[in-house]
Amino acid sequence: MTLTEQLKEYAENSVKRHPGAAQDIMRSAIDELEATDILENATKTGDQFPAFTLPNAQGTQVALEELLKEGKVVLTFYRGGWCPYCNIALKALQNVLPEIKAKGATLVAITPETPNNTLSTQEKNELDFEVLTSENNELARSLGLVYTLPESLVTLYKKFGIDLVESQGNEADELPIAATYIIEQNGKVSYHYLAEDYKLRADPLDIIAAL
Repeated sequence: MTLTEQLKEYAENSVKRHPGAAQDIMRSAIDELEATDILENATKTGDQFPAFTLPNAQGTQVALEELLKEGKVVLTFYRGGWCPYCNIALKALQNVLPEIKAKGATLVAITPETPNNTLSTQEKNELDFEVLTSENNELARSLGLVYTLPESLVTLYKKFGIDLVESQGNEADELPIAATYIIEQNGKVSYHYLAEDYKLRADPLDIIAAL
């Protein structure tokens, strides 16, 4: 089953688990985001990717400049370890990590969740690639990927036991949209995937084909 098929199946089951008002709130939040110009203004293929240095779960600083010396970089954003769609996508990327490496590329995941939480996510999903924290969504913000959650969705998430304050260490109620990039060694973006719907992700097969 492809990642796209896995995500679709999970979404369909989610409707059965949380019917009615919960679905209306989540769908409305996506509709509101789709009505904005966030995709139009986001970094895309052909753009220069900004330099960054971010910490991993162990506190080691990882710089894009150093990663690019080794080859292309596949960079993907995820919302947090609390997001089931993110975990499904991270596991799918882990499964194709050998193919990504065979193409001479490095895989990196970026999240606004704190280093303590990234360690939990990394261990839970048995990830063998770097997971970096971008405090307060600053890297995603520089790429035009950040949006503020509507209050109704924040309230719903709290009912689900999702605490963004604990996850991110701030009270901004902001998240990055689903985004994946391939960055060439000259820093230019050669592939992008962007989606306002958090249930969608770049399929690993498409990423590998683009490398």
